[in-house]
Amino acid sequence: MVVTKGVKANEELELTKDLFGKLPDKEKNSEFIAVESKSYLADAWTRFRQNKVATISLTVLAIIILLAIFGPILSPYTYDGQDLENTNSPPSSEHIFGTDKFGRDIFVRVMYGARISLTVGFVSAFINLVVGIVYGGISGYTGGRTDMIMMRIIDILYAIPSILYVILIMLLFGPNIISVLVGICLSSWVGMARIVRGQVLSLKQQEFAMAAQVIGASKIRILLKHLILNSMGPILVTMTFIIPDAIFTEAYLSFLGVGIAAPMASWGTLAQDARNVLDSYPIQMFWPVAAICITMFALNFIGDTLNDALDPKKK
Repeated sequence: MVVTKGVKANEELELTKDLFGKLPDKEKNSEFIAVESKSYLADAWTRFRQNKVATISLTVLAIIILLAIFGPILSPYTYDGQDLENTNSPPSSEHIFGTDKFGRDIFVRVMYGARISLTVGFVSAFINLVVGIVYGGISGYTGGRTDMIMMRIIDILYAIPSILYVILIMLLFGPNIISVLVGICLSSWVGMARIVRGQVLSLKQQEFAMAAQVIGASKIRILLKHLILNSMGPILVTMTFIIPDAIFTEAYLSFLGVGIAAPMASWGTLAQDARNVLDSYPIQMFWPVAAICITMFALNFIGDTLNDALDPKKK
């Protein structure tokens, strides 16, 4: 009987040591699951890189930007330099894309045109971003009669085709980059403003926004730090679609002859120049059209992938 009690006491002591004793080092992390901690942007970048088409598109866009910056600088030819003894030549080792009817190097002109077209696209997207965030943010956060009046103004602007604004500005102030930017940005910001307003309306009733208001945060701080920052996903996606739309608008106007004036060489201007010799030298039309198509495809693929990568619901 005494032996049995002693055995039970030893078993209870061992059990107590197992429950409350110090774990061996090798068992401390036996149930630990290692998960890498990532920020919102880092997680979005990881998901963006998983799409091979978007990664290739981003690489292609980066190459086009680098060629636009350094191509005309490193080339021995200028965008307006003429060689009347070497007109309409086919692609060769001296002229990669050939020459036009004035003997100008088409490669340099395409790269110089990339400067103008990409500048129009990115600058107009930035202006639309700023105006759209300010206008849409104020409208959505203020609400009430102010919101109604501001939205009716947007409806009026949206009802008039934007191409009319652009053509009117070009006719009044002449065919130059500033006129193109003013004409494009005059009404194209309304889409961004609507996106921002919708996001602000949905987020300002959330608990974090109401908590910031309760602790005494100013309206500007709540709008900028809490509402706008949490809406950057849809805003950035919208901006990526504004860029190709602005590039296409500039190319379309230049092709019609009311855009960038010669001898400056936007992609639309190059297509307009090549139209006169399309039957004889169709290769001259191919280069600017291919540049426009490649850039627009790349930007659209990037925008579609960003839409998925920045959406937490699609994680």
